[in-house]
Amino acid sequence: MRLEEAQKIVIRPYVTERTFEQIERENKLCFLVQDRSTKQQIASAIEALYEVKVRGVNTARTITGKKAFVRLETENSAAELATKLGLV
Repeated sequence: MRLEEAQKIVIRPYVTERTFEQIERENKLCFLVQDRSTKQQIASAIEALYEVKVRGVNTARTITGKKAFVRLETENSAAELATKLGLV
């Protein structure tokens, strides 16, 4: 996936107390994404933007928009990526 396409899919990281705990315990990050994006598109976009390997994606529609909970492979640390993104 090209970077331009990936940037259209992933809007921004989303952090709350709950998602912060998921970073530490489950190696997951949360992102706000475009409403029409699929799990496969989200995984490809995250891999293209942040150069990590995605293990799985769960999505949820909320008042704030569509959220994607992205679990990274064990060789990639969600805490390190969160630090690079300035979330921690």
